[in-house]
Amino acid sequence: MGEVACIFCEIIKGRRQAHMVVEAEDAVAFLDARPLFKGHTLLVPREHYETLTDLPEEMLGSYFGHARRLAGAMESVLGAAGSFVAMNNRVSQSVPHLHVHVVPRNRKDGLRGFFWPRQKYASDEEAADYAERLRTAVTGASRGR
Repeated sequence: MGEVACIFCEIIKGRRQAHMVVEAEDAVAFLDARPLFKGHTLLVPREHYETLTDLPEEMLGSYFGHARRLAGAMESVLGAAGSFVAMNNRVSQSVPHLHVHVVPRNRKDGLRGFFWPRQKYASDEEAADYAERLRTAVTGASRGR
């Protein structure tokens, strides 16, 4: 594909800073800069595909395998009771590059419907700590499979 002006492509190419959680051959995941809850991670394919329907069939298993490992890390590493895994296709898709949100969830965490309050990390160091903890869990889980 040709060069596309895309913030996620800039992150993938290392031209824009992000707290990386997964750096696989086919996909990367990094902390959302405006998380719903701390640990909120975005999973994106390395190649620019705008929506889920654009993602080649042969990439589905691997791509959602990364999402599954991230969802598990929300519980095992961050102590969340569960996770919220979602994506938008075009409508409400803030960046036109396929991405899956993997968000740690707990009962009565304040997330209701689709009116979601955003949070900030207290510091860059806190964000780096969340990314490192998730990265360690996800890369360790992928080696164990």
